[in-house]
Formats: sequence, structure tokens, C-alpha cells
Amino acid sequence: MSENYFLTRRSCRHFKEDKIDRKELEDIIYQASKAPTCGNMQLYSVIVTEDCENLKELSNFHYNQPASKTAPLILTICADFNRFTNWCEINHADAGYNNFHSFITAMTDAVIFAQQIVTIAEQKGYGSCYLGTVTYNAKEISYLLKLPDLVVPVASLAIGKPEIEGEYTDRLPVNGIIHNESYKLPSENEIKNIFSTHDDNPENQKFVKENGKDNLAQVFAEIRYPRDMNERVSQSFKELLKEKRFM
Repeated sequence: MSENYFLTRRSCRHFKEDKIDRKELEDIIYQASKAPTCGNMQLYSVIVTEDCENLKELSNFHYNQPASKTAPLILTICADFNRFTNWCEINHADAGYNNFHSFITAMTDAVIFAQQIVTIAEQKGYGSCYLGTVTYNAKEISYLLKLPDLVVPVASLAIGKPEIEGEYTDRLPVNGIIHNESYKLPSENEIKNIFSTHDDNPENQKFVKENGKDNLAQVFAEIRYPRDMNERVSQSFKELLKEKRFM
């Protein structure tokens, strides 16, 4: 791994048409499966979508964003307690995993696994991008991929050979995210300093102007991730967890 890999990595949103060799893909997933997991239960599954028609249908649920439209494959990472529950039942063990805590456990396993896939794939020269829209349309994606009880999509990855290099995105300073011994509420001035890397970014300032807002916080809270959308997605996801027997 490059010494500066984590400092220089970029999300890729535009891919070449080149397919990923199946054996190499399986090797990436195999290596990723060595990631930390709760009790060595490996509470995740990954759905590989690479058929052109299936990619188009899946991309619709990711709002046809560039990464979902140009990637030669999409990996949908699922929190999966179905497989482990079946193993328990086959062995006459009382499987008490149809509850919210078990979903959180499986989701944690799944997102750790997903990030391992990203790192390993990028080490091999591929580009990747998380499709955050997986939670927006989790119910529809679940139906499309025929996910059974106790299996819920929690992360989606577009992967392929980069067409163009991804763009740099700023990050908060490390002193804005570290708390020593206990949580310290930042002052108003400290909050402003922490977010100055975002607020002072010329691209973000342009984004604020284009949206007719006073500042970047308003763009995030009122345009990109508004209250009504958050509440609607939350309700839909709760319904899916109930349907999949996690609640």
C-alpha cells in the first residue's frame, strides 16, 4: 500500500467500460472477508450486479447518478442475519436475532466489510464510490434484489477502472473530531473554525450562491438533506426493518 494512500484517495464517479475479472473480484471480496466481525459471525452478504439491464434498473434507485450509470458493476452490501439464523435453526439452537440490536450488529459488520472492499479494490487500481442512496430506496432495492427476511441493504459500491481522477474533497481538521477523555462541547467560535475548511472552499461558496442561500449550512440542511426528506426516508427504512423482522 502507498504510504500516502489514505491522504490521497479520491472517490471515483466516472468509470471505463472495462469489466472486472470475476476471479479478481472474488479475490477482493475474499480478502475483505478477513475484516473484523462480531463473534466471527460475518453478518453480511454482497449482491453483485453487472448485467447491463439489471444495472440500469438498479441505477434508477440510485437516482441515475454518474457513478451508478457508468460503473461496470455495483456491489450491494447487506446486513445479513438470515444465514446465521438458518444455521442456528438447523442445529436446534434458539436464534434470537429478529430484533433491532441484531440489525445494528449486522450493519456494523457490513459497513466494515464494505470499507475493506474499497481499500483492497483501490490498491488493485480500481476506483470506487459509495452510493449513499441505498438507504433512500432500501425497500425498492430489497425487492429488486429479492432479499429475504433478516437481510437489509446498508451500503452500495460502484467499482471499476477510473475514467478520470476523482476530485479532492476537504475534511474537517482533526482537532475538530478528537475529544480527550470525555466529550467537550465546542463553543460557537470553535464550531466556526472547525467548519471553516468547508465554508471557505471556493467550490462550496459557488454552491451556496447557485442555491440562493446565505451559507453552506443552509444548503446542507435545507437543500441537500432537508428535514422532510430525512423523516420520509426514516419512516420507509423503519417499515423495511419491520418487514424483514428486525423490529
